[in-house]
Amino acid sequence: MRLPPAETKSRLQLELAVSLYAQDILSLGKAAELAGITRLELNDVLAKRGVPMHYTKEDLSNDLAYARGSQ
Repeated sequence: MRLPPAETKSRLQLELAVSLYAQDILSLGKAAELAGITRLELNDVLAKRGVPMHYTKEDLSNDLAYARGSQ
């Protein structure tokens, strides 16, 4: 590997997290946890790599209910 030894573990965890998220195996939160970064940071990584977000109609309904204070 051409990574500095200190970077290897965190880089492999990030790559695994991105891959598992892209395959819809992990949620965004769990993938971020695996990578050791925030959901916002992982969102940025996914966007830069062109990985589409997993956002269902149910997610939209939940977000709208939360925004309306209905939860």
